[in-house]
Amino acid sequence: MFDELAEKLEQTFARLRGRGVLTDADIKDGLREVRRVLLEADVSFQLTRDFLQRVEERAKGVAQLRTVQPAQQLVKIVYDELTALLGERRAALKLSSVPPTVVMLVGLQGSGKTTSAAKLARKLKEEHKSVRLIAADVYRPAAIDQLETLGKALDIPVYADRTTTDVVKIARAGLEQSRRDRDRVVIVDTAGRLQIDEDMMAELVRLKEAIRPDEILLVADGMTGQDAVRIAEGFNARLDVTGVILTKMDGDARGGAALSIYGTLKKPIKYIGVGEKSDALEEFHPDRMAGRILQQGDVLTLVEKAQEAFDNDAAKKLEKKVRKEGMDLDDFLQAMKQVQKLGPLEGVLKMLPGVNTKMLKDAKMDPKRLKHVEAIVLSMTVAERKDPTLMNGSRRARVAKGSGRPVSEVNRLLEQFREMRKMMKKASTGGGRMPPMFGGFR
Repeated sequence: MFDELAEKLEQTFARLRGRGVLTDADIKDGLREVRRVLLEADVSFQLTRDFLQRVEERAKGVAQLRTVQPAQQLVKIVYDELTALLGERRAALKLSSVPPTVVMLVGLQGSGKTTSAAKLARKLKEEHKSVRLIAADVYRPAAIDQLETLGKALDIPVYADRTTTDVVKIARAGLEQSRRDRDRVVIVDTAGRLQIDEDMMAELVRLKEAIRPDEILLVADGMTGQDAVRIAEGFNARLDVTGVILTKMDGDARGGAALSIYGTLKKPIKYIGVGEKSDALEEFHPDRMAGRILQQGDVLTLVEKAQEAFDNDAAKKLEKKVRKEGMDLDDFLQAMKQVQKLGPLEGVLKMLPGVNTKMLKDAKMDPKRLKHVEAIVLSMTVAERKDPTLMNGSRRARVAKGSGRPVSEVNRLLEQFREMRKMMKKASTGGGRMPPMFGGFR
């Protein structure tokens, strides 16, 4: 997500920072490069021009600054304007004071509506809200089956009626069931088409008038760039959408749709889909996303992910054991598994300030690394895991053979473990905070 854009912007600003003293001509050249980068990212020409006019207006006089580095000040201006372009501030889901809150999802076929409905339901359930899904897509083969399967996997009720194709009747009956069961939120999954057509829109307008949704969220494929923006304009003209869910953002390195959709519609991006799993739906924060694009990190989202992912009880037990008895390789493996719940390591590192995409490419991180570590640790005896000092040359060779990994990898793991154990001992004896996987987020 945004990798190409982030890398090119970083290269542009690195050249400006390298000059130390900036002239107005340097700034103009830099902004010309930013313009090229944004257009390559599939941001519309009009939005790019307006964006750069605002930046240029605010950048007047930056070259004469003495107290702040001019290049850093220019980055700050671009950050502010990027935040504004993305929507300025987080727009939360509007919950009705009289339940249930009705959320209607609309969009083209293939944009990810049904999976987004399930992901959103899961997120709301994790926030301790009772949720129901209504299967109102009566045209796509197996659409109802797909939603029921997803609902069953998440233990979320799905209302469906295969005896009729009247979506208004289905939605009304589903809402009645929801009121009887006192659900807090109802998510209506509607039908899509391969393209916008009059029949589709007329049906969605009838459905909107019948159920009066609190939110109409457009689900748009982020990988389609400016097409997503044009599609959004079409839906908004007829339905007056209240927000957007951009899907498949993990597969789009340019990010043109995210940068254009708010600027064009003035309707907030509320969530982004960042993967296929049911938990791969993130709240959209314009300021944090602008920070990611400019490679300033996103520590707040990282902390929130850690709080959601880590098992607090298990972390506390592990911390207590480590403080009392010290750390062994079983603890090390458990800690690594906790960290893995945050998602791919590359994605986690991108949220740290100062880590750029080029560094990550050069690092060549292997996503199978944890599996290799697990194989090595599980190839050891219980005694060896408890006391790694037993690992002499012959034992290391045996473990390497048993795990199918080279001896050099076994040696590297043991060295990493020694370093981590030193750090844990220092934290526990010095009264310092333990790392996150040992209860640091409380």
